[in-house]
Amino acid sequence: MWRRTLPPGLSLIVGLLCALVPEAVAAEVPRVRLITTGGTISNRPGERLSPAELIASVPDLDELVEAQTEEFANVSSSSLTLEQWLHLSRRLNAVFAEDPDLAGIVLTSGTDTLEELAYFLHLTVRHERPVVVVGSMRRPETLGYDGAANLRQAFRVAADPGSRGRGVLVVLNDEINSAREVTKTDALHLQTFEARRYGALGVTARDRVVYYRSVERHHTAASEFDVDQIQQLPRVDIVMAYQGASGDLVRAAVDRGADGIVIAGAGAGSTSGGQRDAIAYAYENGVLVVITTRTGVGRIAPRQPTAEEAAPDPDTPRRLRVSGEDLAPVKARVLLMLALTVTDDVDDIQRMFGEY
Repeated sequence: MWRRTLPPGLSLIVGLLCALVPEAVAAEVPRVRLITTGGTISNRPGERLSPAELIASVPDLDELVEAQTEEFANVSSSSLTLEQWLHLSRRLNAVFAEDPDLAGIVLTSGTDTLEELAYFLHLTVRHERPVVVVGSMRRPETLGYDGAANLRQAFRVAADPGSRGRGVLVVLNDEINSAREVTKTDALHLQTFEARRYGALGVTARDRVVYYRSVERHHTAASEFDVDQIQQLPRVDIVMAYQGASGDLVRAAVDRGADGIVIAGAGAGSTSGGQRDAIAYAYENGVLVVITTRTGVGRIAPRQPTAEEAAPDPDTPRRLRVSGEDLAPVKARVLLMLALTVTDDVDDIQRMFGEY
């Protein structure tokens, strides 16, 4: 059979180029930092999985990204303190500032409070590059462990240029959701993190990451909240409304030093008679109250003041009421904590709830 042969010199050049191709391709793979906090995704009996072991659970990861690892903590999500939230946000900001070529960060979290932590970071990580929060519903030793698959997709999203400027993202079960909108909807099922009526921002399809929409509210690089200026987050408590509820829990929160209270109201923010009296007690003590809904969906519009409230008696305490807009009670608490580090003016805080 006739075969074409290359001259010896040209053969040497082609051989050298072929040898260099893998190195050139590897150099183009985006770098992504994995920072771990623990949670079910690493909760192996006896000893939790390390960041390196999590990376090793994704067999083809080196074809997608150049993965770096860092352990911030390795505990259940409910064990993280608010002080650690502040430290974590500062650390993420520092990583982006120190490494301008880093494509993004993947952050592991326990799923029980993942939506709260993710929203806090959505408001305090002041960079365009993505932070992708990921977890798992099943432990590493169980059949159908979803941690490796979720990690793989989270790395793909963090490395994708289309993820920039979309705020903090939550990736599980092949869906990409905004930290502002996502919530855990089932205690056990894999398909638990959803944005309800808003829908997912995008999906991790077989061939590429696909986005369908963006988040319009302020976040990350456009946020006014600076964790470097915050030493401690104010105390904010959540109280649920229900039939026949007394106002004792509201009064107790005020008496125990709450700086703000979030009411998870019935329907469009309704409270019981006893709670209404207790909320007035909160106003008298200068405690701001945010009204949200316990239903999981729906916007609480700012209430128009009455003529009496518009021109109040100087001896009457000001109505320190803020509409929680469409935020879930746990996320309204996060925003109120941050807002109170900036101001205690009720009108300015209402502006924040309208913008974030």
